[in-house]
Amino acid sequence: MPEMPSADLSYLIGLLDLAGIAVFALTGALLAAQLRQTFVTMAFFALVTGVGGGSVRDLLIGAPVFWVRDPWVAPVCLGVALVAWFTPHRWWERPVLEWADAAGLGAYAVLGTVKALAFGVPPVPAVLMGVITGCVGGIIRDVLAGRPSILMRPELYVTAAALSSGLCAAGAALGLAKGLVWPVAAMAGFALRGAAIWWRLGLPTYSAEREG
Repeated sequence: MPEMPSADLSYLIGLLDLAGIAVFALTGALLAAQLRQTFVTMAFFALVTGVGGGSVRDLLIGAPVFWVRDPWVAPVCLGVALVAWFTPHRWWERPVLEWADAAGLGAYAVLGTVKALAFGVPPVPAVLMGVITGCVGGIIRDVLAGRPSILMRPELYVTAAALSSGLCAAGAALGLAKGLVWPVAAMAGFALRGAAIWWRLGLPTYSAEREG
């Protein structure tokens, strides 16, 4: 049986979960708004983006799919879609959305790693579960919208999720205090993603010269 977190840590996990879900759901709803879609489509994009990564993670680690049993997740996604529907689009210009997404990315990557470790997943696969939790919802969103996904862009996005996940797993392996490790790991991913947004940092792409 997996070692489950204490009540206080479970509460913290729940807060991280809902925060990440809300931010990612907002990105999905706003993308549908940019595409001039109906509210039904906006709500669907919000739900798929918000729960996509966590759903894949839960299926891979053999856990019950979190949002099916949680009474708050679907209402949060629907509420975010309503907010996006009834507020002016200028409130959600690109910089605001990018920075909010950066914060959600770090928190959600930590959450995914923590849950995987709690279910007995070894550290390296647990790090990958954190990356999946943070990134797959956005990938699904982009595929549905018919635009290049984050995996096809050189910007530091997946790398930022990997940093948060890696620090979280390393802290657990070293036996460090979870109340310290988790926020630091989430902030590290946020900082790296923020640096990529501010300075337009990206990974080097494969050079055509290497083909010869």
